[in-house]
Amino acid sequence: MRALTNFFVRLVHRFLPDAFIFAIILTFLVFVLGILFTESGPVEMVSHWGNGFWDLLAFTMQMSLVVVTGYVLANAPVIKNFLVRISKLAKTPAHAVMLVTFVASIACLINYGFGLVIGALFAIHVARQVPSADFRILVAGAYSGFLVWHGGFSGSIPLTVATSGHFLEDQMGVIPVSETLFSPYNLFIVAALVITLPIFNRFLIKSTTTIDQDRSSLMIPDDSDSTTESKNPTTPAEKIENSKIISMLIGIMGLGYIAYHFVTKGFDLNINIVNFIFLILGIMLHKTPKQFLNTVTNGVKNAGGIIIQFPFYAGIMGMVTLSGLSEQIALWFLTFSNAHTLPFFSFVSGGLINIFVPSGGGQWAFQGPIMIEAAEAINADMAKTAMGVAWGDAWTNMIQPFWALPALAIAGLHIRDIMGFCVMILLYSFIPISIGLLLF
Repeated sequence: MRALTNFFVRLVHRFLPDAFIFAIILTFLVFVLGILFTESGPVEMVSHWGNGFWDLLAFTMQMSLVVVTGYVLANAPVIKNFLVRISKLAKTPAHAVMLVTFVASIACLINYGFGLVIGALFAIHVARQVPSADFRILVAGAYSGFLVWHGGFSGSIPLTVATSGHFLEDQMGVIPVSETLFSPYNLFIVAALVITLPIFNRFLIKSTTTIDQDRSSLMIPDDSDSTTESKNPTTPAEKIENSKIISMLIGIMGLGYIAYHFVTKGFDLNINIVNFIFLILGIMLHKTPKQFLNTVTNGVKNAGGIIIQFPFYAGIMGMVTLSGLSEQIALWFLTFSNAHTLPFFSFVSGGLINIFVPSGGGQWAFQGPIMIEAAEAINADMAKTAMGVAWGDAWTNMIQPFWALPALAIAGLHIRDIMGFCVMILLYSFIPISIGLLLF
């Protein structure tokens, strides 16, 4: 395991470029594949790329706010002290990576955006408590918790098929979460990953060289106070900027809406309400608008990679979907599937397609009809087939920088710093997911 881990770490660190360059290379790759395997020519592929380029603008803003509001909330004194107290449970590097992985996994089960932010922030605090721990593996461990998101409460595919009126209702009906999220196979996969990932990552931290650990310890973000406050405001404008009353009033209004949201919609913890909660709590816990805005200024710089790179992934998604390349990939896997193996091959094909279309909802929109039609034709379990696609979407996120960008921005790392470890996590996680889909 040590030899394999160090091989991937060195390979990735030597050859994997910055995440932005990775997105550009992936763009060229999909462009060529579309020309070779679909009826689209160069002009059509360029058209598909441009037509899809801005399709993720709303989602880009959402994920940018995940990073900024998460940073703001985490730097509030109350939250920072809470995270510090929990991080003190880690006494050794092994304790550190296990604790980070477990906390991130539980957070991602609740909500994927919440988990991404909390995992990265918690990794930083734990790294400060245990400086001898390899910070790269702590962040990789935090990101590995993202593996379970599509089997949790914010999983877009199981929640979509459980909603009356979804676009495949005529083919598969409404599938309750008792047959997807709370099915025996899904509960097994989730439990297996939550329990064993911390242990697996513990062995990862023992598999790196001392030289690597010494170098990585320099990467931990600074703990300096990012907020400043006017000590003696003199003008009316300065007094308003440093008024605790202003923050409390807008905070009370925000809390009122949060309560209304959950009373009227139940436990609907979508990305917008998560961002809203983070924003309102950040305003209140920083006490004054001046302190809040100073922290926002520091947090905004972390969102630069997301703002620039997500449109390129939207362009890639446009080429994959509009050219029919994704359909070709899905149909190829169907040629050797039967009623028993279809959920498993839905998982594998979903993982492959996710590399090019890293969006659960978007992927289901074009892969779902193909897989459900096949399941109906060969009498396979439709709910399990849908969850196969969902787990495939979650699985290859370990080697797709798209979702790692928010966590990396918060941690101050590059994709090459964690990707070697994420490859090992990808290889290991294939085992429990496959067992759940094939044997349960």
